[in-house]
Amino acid sequence: MTADIATPVRAGRRPAVVLLIVSAATFLVSLDLFIVNIAFPAIRETYPGTGLATLSWTLNAYTVAFAALLAPAGRLADRYGRRLVFLAGVAVFTIGSTACALAPSIEALIAFRALQAVGGALVTPTALALLLAAFPPERRARAVSVWAGVGGAAAALGPPLGGLLVELSWRLVFLVNVPLGLLALAFGRRVLTESRDASSGVPDLLGAVGLVTGVGAAVWALVSAHDHGWGGAPVLTGFGVGAAGLFWVVRRSARHPVPLLDLAALRVPTFWLSCLAMLVFSTAFGSMLFGNVLFLTGLWHDSALAAGFALTPGPLMVVLLSLTVCGPLVARLGPGPVAALGSLLFLAGSLVWLLRLGATPDYAGALLPGQLLTGAGVALVMSSLTGVVGLVLPPARWGAGSSMLNTSRQLGSALGTAILVAVLGPAPDLGAFRHGWLFLAGAALVSAAFAVAVAARRGSADVLGATP
Repeated sequence: MTADIATPVRAGRRPAVVLLIVSAATFLVSLDLFIVNIAFPAIRETYPGTGLATLSWTLNAYTVAFAALLAPAGRLADRYGRRLVFLAGVAVFTIGSTACALAPSIEALIAFRALQAVGGALVTPTALALLLAAFPPERRARAVSVWAGVGGAAAALGPPLGGLLVELSWRLVFLVNVPLGLLALAFGRRVLTESRDASSGVPDLLGAVGLVTGVGAAVWALVSAHDHGWGGAPVLTGFGVGAAGLFWVVRRSARHPVPLLDLAALRVPTFWLSCLAMLVFSTAFGSMLFGNVLFLTGLWHDSALAAGFALTPGPLMVVLLSLTVCGPLVARLGPGPVAALGSLLFLAGSLVWLLRLGATPDYAGALLPGQLLTGAGVALVMSSLTGVVGLVLPPARWGAGSSMLNTSRQLGSALGTAILVAVLGPAPDLGAFRHGWLFLAGAALVSAAFAVAVAARRGSADVLGATP
């Protein structure tokens, strides 16, 4: 059965099953990120001579490609069918995971991580669009919170599961995706209902190439600054190419019939403020994910297994709050106040680390309190801002809108990782990590300011269907 989602959307007959399938795919995409973080030390040992800057590309190749492809993936789904693109994404991600497990070199691993990103980009916007179409408006906030909580569950399971698998082989952190991917494919073909927007055109794939080039050049400049100097020609060239590439993408989006960036949706103040809040918050989140593993394995000399279990409470907070309080809280207060509160909790956790963490291990008195606060912040911010798409954009723009919001998230994660590499340097000490925690706090504060601006828009004309 095929439905035109440009028309009013009715709840699906089996919304709970749809939630299960799209959540399973989201679990895959999220799990891979958190497992790979734990595998950093083992990957570095497998490929001797790999520096921190190169190692960071096992994350950045994924996040940069993921961010650039999210928008066209959402448009492709709108035009050719969200079920079709969703299933294609799961298949590509599963193939990419297998290839990563077999990678013979660090360069091959980075390339196959980019392949995984293609699959992840196809899955993410379609998963949210399928979810929104399956539930009636009054149940969407709860469904989105559960969906976001599954992503948090992947975060919670990622560190301990990654630690266990790395004890055997880091390659298993990629192979673990394969069985769940095959199950999502099998059941998705039977259960998911096709929907599309017949008026949607062919997306701007050339613009996606420009975004990869622009963001990739800027990230390369950041992670290479210690090698070439901040004023070195290669670094300045990288920043220049990055700025030119991003400017070109914006100009092209203003003229293309199916642009990479949905500038029309960005005319809705609540939406573009939410994208900015997500972008800035994700720089802090991405930096935290990368930095915590380096801190535990580098300064405290924990094993991958010990580090994995030590990092579990923070993501576990994401799961618990997303499944219990986030949905009702967003429904009662709106996304802006909840996102502001979450950003401030993340800020508080960062300050705990800044003031209390040292070279001598103190898990209960320093690391754990910060994790609980940052985990609570992540739950509130991600659950609230993700649901903005369904509140302020019409159904025909759900695919493009969700891809825009997730593009902001992935760009922030890539920039956050790159900034932390620049802050820490090639051989980070305690002072460098303290500078990193100070950066987390600053980014969370800026995110809170944007969230307050979102809250101020409540009651304005930013209502469903108001987008031009």
